[in-house]
Amino acid sequence: MHQKYFNFNNESEFRSFLISSMYFLNYFLPLFGALLGMGAAFIVKPKSPRGLKLILSFSGAFLLGITIFHLLPSVFTAQNNKVGIGIVIGLILQIFLEFLSQGAEHGHTHHFTTSKLPWVLVLSLYIHAFIEGLPLGDQNTLAWGLFIHKIPIGMVLFLMIWRLRVSLFSKITTLLVFALMSPAGSFVFSIFNSLENYKPIITAVVVGMLLHIATTILFESNQGHAFNLRKFAIIVIGFGLSYLL
Repeated sequence: MHQKYFNFNNESEFRSFLISSMYFLNYFLPLFGALLGMGAAFIVKPKSPRGLKLILSFSGAFLLGITIFHLLPSVFTAQNNKVGIGIVIGLILQIFLEFLSQGAEHGHTHHFTTSKLPWVLVLSLYIHAFIEGLPLGDQNTLAWGLFIHKIPIGMVLFLMIWRLRVSLFSKITTLLVFALMSPAGSFVFSIFNSLENYKPIITAVVVGMLLHIATTILFESNQGHAFNLRKFAIIVIGFGLSYLL
């Protein structure tokens, strides 16, 4: 029915259409996630961090589940003996980026009231988002993981940037560029065919970055070691949904 409706000549054309649609969706899911988070922050403007912490707990569990259930098996089945090095590089790189961003990737909000953009923080988030987007392509599970991950990060970045005493144009441009960085990484990877040879290593670097972010979120959400049934349930749901993808 679908082939007839879209007027495909053969099965090959229909399959190519599905693959192209999947690539398109993968490229823009992180963009949609970031915009969704920014829009939610603009509408709600949360005064209490409680709701944001629950969203972060879910995103941390979902992201860690995506990494363990889907990304790690894919990079190690590539039978490339350098993927372990790539994961360690990703961990180290993320530690350095978080030093520059002051932990904004995993929900740390900072109150800036200056008349200048915090460029070191913003650029570190841009680099982080760009690298995350490089191996997207046919990685459906990674695309959904980044979609969920970008929602709280979009909220955090919006709340930080919107309070600055800078022009409205500067605020909107900074936020939109961040939202576009992951699709930009995917686009750059797609136009340089030589990068395909390094995809297992690039994916391994992203795995290392995501492992650090997700485990940091979950560790910080459990500070004080007090049992919270709502947070525990959110984390279990996050792992469950990531497994089902």
